[in-house]
This record gives sequence, structure tokens and C-alpha cells, in this order.
Amino acid sequence: SFNYALAGWLYMLRWQKNTRIMSVASVIVFGVAFWVGISRVEWALLVVAITIVWLTEFLNAGIEAAIDIAAPDIHPMAQVGKDVASAAVLLGVVASVIVGLLILAPPVLVKIGLLPPA
Repeated sequence: SFNYALAGWLYMLRWQKNTRIMSVASVIVFGVAFWVGISRVEWALLVVAITIVWLTEFLNAGIEAAIDIAAPDIHPMAQVGKDVASAAVLLGVVASVIVGLLILAPPVLVKIGLLPPA
């Protein structure tokens, strides 16, 4: 239900430092996108890229919580599960940064005068 989803999101914002960092980064990216006036397709790509990072971070936290409950003692396979979930977040972040740079870097460079207008 929506209430459970909202509770999960609020948990993430309150207890997960990376989620707060992602919130700030998302606002900055959206602000820059508004400033340079990207197209609807570029907006869609940015939203999907940012959503992938949020999704993987949320899933990573859920997986880590489930592993902590299921394997309170350190077990090599528990560590593998945590590491793989964390790697998924890293993959999403790297892809999102690449997409963001491809979309935002050229118009930002034009706006600040380092590239001539197209």
C-alpha cells in the first residue's frame, strides 16, 4: 500500500545518508536541467537514470536488512549478497552520471560560454 511505501521512503531519508545525498544531487540535476532547458526526451532519460539510482539504493537497503536478520553472524555468502547489492547501486550511479553528463554538459558549456551555441 501507499502508506507502507511512504514509510519505507521516509525510513531511507531518515536513516540512510546516501539517500539524503541522492536527494540533494537529484534536486541539483533537475535545477540544472531547468536552467539549460532540455527537451522532453532528455527529461525522460534523466528521470529514468535518476530513478534507477533510487531504485537500486532502496533495493540495496532492503537486501542488507533482510540479510542482517537472516544471518546475524558474519557469513561469507551474506557478505556476497551485500556486496552484489551494493555493486548494483554503483552500476546505476555510474550509468546515471554518464547519462547526466551526455545530456547536461553540452548545454551547460554553452550557457557559461565555453562552447559556441549550436
